[in-house]
Amino acid sequence: MSPDDGPVRAGRALWKRYLIGTLVIVLAAATATSVAALNEVEDVVNAFQEGTGLDLGGELAEADVGKPQTVMLIGSDQRAKGARDFESGARSDTLILVRLDPAKKRTALLSLPRDLKVDIPGHGTDKLNAAYSIGGPRLTLKTIKELTGLTVNHVINVDFKGFRAGVDAIGCVYADIDRHYFNNNIGVAEAYAEIDVEQGYQKLCGQDALDYVRYRHEDTDIVRAARQQDFLRQAKDQVGVGKVISDRRKLTKIFGKYTDSDIKQRRVVLRLLRLVAASASNPIVEVHFKGRVGASYVTASQKQIDKMTEQFLGTRESKGPRGTLDPKDPSQRKKARAEVGRLEDASSAGKDQALQAVSGGVRGMPVFYPTKRTSKALFGGPPRVYDIKVGGRRYKSYRMVIKRGVVGEYYGLQGTQWKDPPILKGADETKKIGSREYDIYMDGDRVRLVAWRTPEAVYWVSNTLLQTLSKKQMLEIARTAKTL
Repeated sequence: MSPDDGPVRAGRALWKRYLIGTLVIVLAAATATSVAALNEVEDVVNAFQEGTGLDLGGELAEADVGKPQTVMLIGSDQRAKGARDFESGARSDTLILVRLDPAKKRTALLSLPRDLKVDIPGHGTDKLNAAYSIGGPRLTLKTIKELTGLTVNHVINVDFKGFRAGVDAIGCVYADIDRHYFNNNIGVAEAYAEIDVEQGYQKLCGQDALDYVRYRHEDTDIVRAARQQDFLRQAKDQVGVGKVISDRRKLTKIFGKYTDSDIKQRRVVLRLLRLVAASASNPIVEVHFKGRVGASYVTASQKQIDKMTEQFLGTRESKGPRGTLDPKDPSQRKKARAEVGRLEDASSAGKDQALQAVSGGVRGMPVFYPTKRTSKALFGGPPRVYDIKVGGRRYKSYRMVIKRGVVGEYYGLQGTQWKDPPILKGADETKKIGSREYDIYMDGDRVRLVAWRTPEAVYWVSNTLLQTLSKKQMLEIARTAKTL
């Protein structure tokens, strides 16, 4: 985490319909299997029993039949054959608490930052993911219980190799990438994971997908979690329950191969599967972490932790953007917050972007460009001109990226001749403004996309990963977009 990321004020949690983090595709495979075919439960039982059992030392609580359960999901970055994760030097990379409560007709999720400053029982103050290196899932569980006061019923530990295998098993995922993610470690003292994923709507498969969701070189944990949320939302949109069910044996095998848990006894598996089945149609509420990012730690007061825990247990929906990024300099924060709501003229710079797109090879479609952008924002380099490959066809496409004045905040305008991409299925609202008709795609109370069509192509304005732009701003940027 870069110290230049500055303090973070994470907003209230958005209503999420989808699981987050790199664990979820693998876990969702077993979940969909249980919902689709409880009469084939032996496959799922065998999948749970295949992995190594976790020794959690009596830290778990047994839930009564039909009562709510809290499951702790851990994503670890490596697993040496024949050794427990923490013995091979791995750290927990992703940690999510899931609250299954059919009576409340919602399922709650709470992601905890890996760099969260905590008291590790018996070892003093450190980052949360250090608990895993020191004492594995057991010490991680004990640390979280003492931090939150929550009762936990099950722990599932997933290797990230399972994420790669899961993405490939569902045929990869078309994702709307907000900017160019690149790092090659040439000439740098501190090495980060290498990545080269360009901006724009495109298909991501195993390793590229894993690199994308785990990227943290220039982002905070808050932005990283938002990226994971967005990727998994798009994955579930595209795959659908039908495909997961049809591939359930392959996916369940992946789940068994890359997952360890305390869930081994058949009665325990059945109890959890029935609870999952009862919760399957319920919306998912994500409780976003509210804290501050510093040079070394993410910090949160006990009052903030208690409030998030209360929201988690109550599975209460919350509103607003996923988070708010502020400049590092405290004297600039008030001014930056005031500028968030303002738009400024971008006609000249936008037109230059369009001319670059045409010179880059965009043909056979109008090139729209934004004439307005948020205050103090800049275009993030030249537009990308490329082809989206679908089956044996190629669709000419382009992406313009706009960078806000803080690290991690990018939004943009996409155009493509592919007229029915998965991302534009199921608009939440259609609004006619002037001569254009706009499809609006919501995520909770925030606008995720605003799209429109011409006879030759489709276009959309994408919000930032934190969904900072308001509905009014999103519609105004789309409405004022022009062509050459």
